[in-house]
This record gives sequence, C-alpha cells and structure tokens, in this order.
Amino acid sequence: MLLNMKDLLTVANEHNFAVPAFNIGTGQILKAVIESCEKKQAPVILAIHPLELEFQGDSFLRSCRAAANATRIPVTIHLDHGANLGQIYHAIQTGFTSVMIDASHQPFEENIAICRQVVEIAHLLGISVEGELGTIGTVGNDAEGGTGEIIYTRPDDAVRFVAETGIDCLAVAIGTAHGIYPKGFKPELKLDLLSEIKAKVNIPLVLHGGSANPDSEIAESVKRGINKINISSDIKDAFYQQLRKTLTADPHVREPFELYVDSIHVMKEVIEQKIDLFNDADKVKYYF
Repeated sequence: MLLNMKDLLTVANEHNFAVPAFNIGTGQILKAVIESCEKKQAPVILAIHPLELEFQGDSFLRSCRAAANATRIPVTIHLDHGANLGQIYHAIQTGFTSVMIDASHQPFEENIAICRQVVEIAHLLGISVEGELGTIGTVGNDAEGGTGEIIYTRPDDAVRFVAETGIDCLAVAIGTAHGIYPKGFKPELKLDLLSEIKAKVNIPLVLHGGSANPDSEIAESVKRGINKINISSDIKDAFYQQLRKTLTADPHVREPFELYVDSIHVMKEVIEQKIDLFNDADKVKYYF
C-alpha cells in the first residue's frame, strides 16, 4: 500500500512509534525489507539516496512502486538527502511519494526559502517533504554527508522553521552521526533537547544517523517523540560482512540465488531487530 510520508507518519505520531527508513540501494535489500516488514506487520519507508538512484537507474523506482502496491504493508518511497532542486524535481517525476530537501548547511533564512519552494511544488502533487534543521555529524565512512561539528537544533528555531516552510516532518540534530561509529567513538544524544523540540513542534520528528547508537537511547528517543529513524549502515554492513564470508568459504560461487541467501538472512535479522526497537511491529492495523 503506497502512501506519502505525511499519511504514514501522522499515524506513527498518534500512536507513538517510529517508522524505519531503510536505505535500499539494491534489489536484494528491497526484497529483505519488504519480506521482513510483512512478517512483522510493520509500516516502512523505502529510502533511496540520489547516489543509490544514480547507480540503480530510474527503472528501480518501478520495482519499488510495484513492491509497495503489491503488499498490504503501508509503504512510503522517499528520496533521502536531496541536495538540490534538480534532484528533487527528478524524484517527483520518477515516482517518489516523499522527498527530503537537505539545505541544513545553508544559512537559516536560505534553508527556509529552499524548503518552502520544494513544499510549494511537492504538495500540489500530493508528495510529502522532509526538511532538516541543524547538522548531523559524520564519522567519514558513509555516503550521506554530514559535518565534523554538530549544530544542534534549537527549539525556537524549529517552531519558526516549521511554520514558514510548511514541511511535513523535520529532521532534528540531537547528537547523531552518519555511518558506523568507530571503536571508541561515543555519541552523545541530547534527549532533553528532543523533548523540548517535541513540546513545541506539532509535526513528526526524524532521527538521522542512528546506526550503532545504543539501543536504550534509540528506544528512549522514540518514547520522546521521534517518528522516523533512518537506517542505512547497519543493514548494509551486516549484508556485506556475510557476503565476504560466503565468498571466502566458496570462491567459486557465482549464482546470485546462491551467493546472496545467507547475506539476506543476516540482514533480515538486523531489519527485524530495528522494527522491534522502534516499536513499529504490529502497527499495520492502525492504517485500516
């Protein structure tokens, strides 16, 4: 069941759970995500970064839309970290039901102006828009960008940002970083700041860079009002670590239906663990 982000996350906001946004850079990941969500009866967001879309080609969107329309699971197809208007327009034309315009590195007023422009176009077509305020960190091993210094979202700025842009959900900066955290790297989530923002902003909030944060912090962020959590590195790392083991065990294996079986199984375990952690399991019932 294909939905836009607003319709998907309004329900999550009402019932206090978070929908995972899994980056699906390949058909194998798409298959694992859909099958796991059907098993867990969990709404899901299929997130695709512009670089992933460039790699797969626009025809990949037809596969995603077909998978979404063939399942009873509520599904949003979302452009992750659109960096400019060209990428946004292309996503709209290609068949995404939600887009993120990431102008968080721009000055505050310019971020507002860019997001408002995207909203004015996307909303006419029933497409939802995610904006970001503040900056997400990076540990240097991801393709999604980020900054060496986190700029935390200020609650009063968030109020003005939402009011003046008309966005449907807001990615907040509370101390996460993109990528798999290296040994010794200790993220510091400002959960009290999250509570302050949630008390002042009435749209769903988004957490980026949640890979490898302690489960206890992620669960608490959901309780305090996060309704969408991006997951990319965790599932891809599980998939490709197992793939390396498979190739080492049998260097001659070449058939995709043999090569990827164990990797998909291992990745599904991570996907299903995230669904449970986000309180997303058994939430399909709220959409009917």
